[in-house]
Amino acid sequence: MKSVGILLAKWTKKLLFTQPDVMAEIKKLNPKRFDAYVSLSKSPAASYVSKELAWYSNLDESILGVVLLDIIDTDYVSVVLARDMNRVFRAIDVQANFGTFEQAKEWLFRAIRWHSASGKKIFPQGDEKKSLDLFKPIVPIEKQHPYFVRLNMDEAFLPAKTIINEIMPHFIDIDGNFVEQFQTIGFDSRLWELFLFMYFNEEELFIRRDYNAPDFIVEKYGMSVAVEAVIVGRKEDNPPRCFRSINDIPLPSNILEKHEHEMPIRFGSPLYSKLKKQYWELEHVKGKPLVFAIADFHDDQSMLWSSTALINYLYGVKHEFYYDDNGQLVIVPRKIDCHKIGKKTIPSGFFFQTNSEYVSAILFSASGTISKFNRIGRQAGFAAKDVIMIRIGTCHDHDPNACMPKMFEYIVDENSNETWGEGISMFHNPNALYPVPEDLFPSIAHHHFVDGQIVSKLPEFYPYASVTWNIRLTKQ
Repeated sequence: MKSVGILLAKWTKKLLFTQPDVMAEIKKLNPKRFDAYVSLSKSPAASYVSKELAWYSNLDESILGVVLLDIIDTDYVSVVLARDMNRVFRAIDVQANFGTFEQAKEWLFRAIRWHSASGKKIFPQGDEKKSLDLFKPIVPIEKQHPYFVRLNMDEAFLPAKTIINEIMPHFIDIDGNFVEQFQTIGFDSRLWELFLFMYFNEEELFIRRDYNAPDFIVEKYGMSVAVEAVIVGRKEDNPPRCFRSINDIPLPSNILEKHEHEMPIRFGSPLYSKLKKQYWELEHVKGKPLVFAIADFHDDQSMLWSSTALINYLYGVKHEFYYDDNGQLVIVPRKIDCHKIGKKTIPSGFFFQTNSEYVSAILFSASGTISKFNRIGRQAGFAAKDVIMIRIGTCHDHDPNACMPKMFEYIVDENSNETWGEGISMFHNPNALYPVPEDLFPSIAHHHFVDGQIVSKLPEFYPYASVTWNIRLTKQ
């Protein structure tokens, strides 16, 4: 009996030391931070059946938790998440059918404490695939793109780097050279692809990357759209500079001149090259709307001023305005025949060229930059030490009599609410064989060509362009 008593005492002592620490601390999590960790793990269909109510984690954020309202059954669900072998946050514990929010929250806290007490940071699920490591250099420093070097090494861009690291376990490299391209000459185009990937995810679209081209097939409501990413690239004699000034932006008179001919030709060249590839003949694209998603990376800060040239080129019109005798704004479209630089001449009106009817729309943003990733990361609470981020830009003035945009500025922090889709425009082809349903892309601006004039439907806050300043604080 004595030996039994000793064994029982040892077993009781072991049990006490292996039980979870029920006093382990739990903190409330910023929903934007939770999304940074989890948004790509969620099915786009999740919002049809549930609504997220509250977000929590343990202190080191290795175990996350969320309380959901089951919209179908009107009860509450608790989900615990942790990283798998590929660093993806996935559900490791779920409990449903709670009658009240408090019951669901109480269970969730117990579950987070239990899993935290195990000491495990990784919870294998058996189906992981190795993700891309964008920031481990695979090329010599002299071949690395200056923006990659700065993103990888400058602490001010820690928020962007953190967000990108959370994206990569979910991103499929369909070409097999994404890392090498991202670190070298393809930095701009690859960053643009990541931006589009995050925007499509935000719109709760199912994203397929099964083919080498086009880059994305996005689906929802039984409809599919093919999207090919393209950029206006740099010339070899114009290398990127990391340190820029507002004075680098061309003067207004120079911008107007560039809008007439130079920039339409710059936009037209890559778009026409994509048009010649005839993606619409591919079996997985036939009968689907086809969208070219374009961004301008041809020069430092060129996104701040070049978008008007794209609009003019796509529809072959420019808009002039004046105020009548009653002080009312009058907008007059003027047809553009062609654009010419030196011996090169191209016709204006991309949507009116041969075979362009197969291109349903052009998607454009002036925000698919490192700064966008940095701001999204900062508002999720990923902050570089002693750095203040300030955003300054122009946005649409919804006053029907306004002819100029408004200015805006704010400090980027956890109170900011920028979205990936903010500032994106979709220009619809009036001659499209397969028009793009606006319902698939509800959060962005949509533009149509009606009776010779562009008609736009814009979100309440629609930024045209902005700059983001990272200001380092120094101790005196």
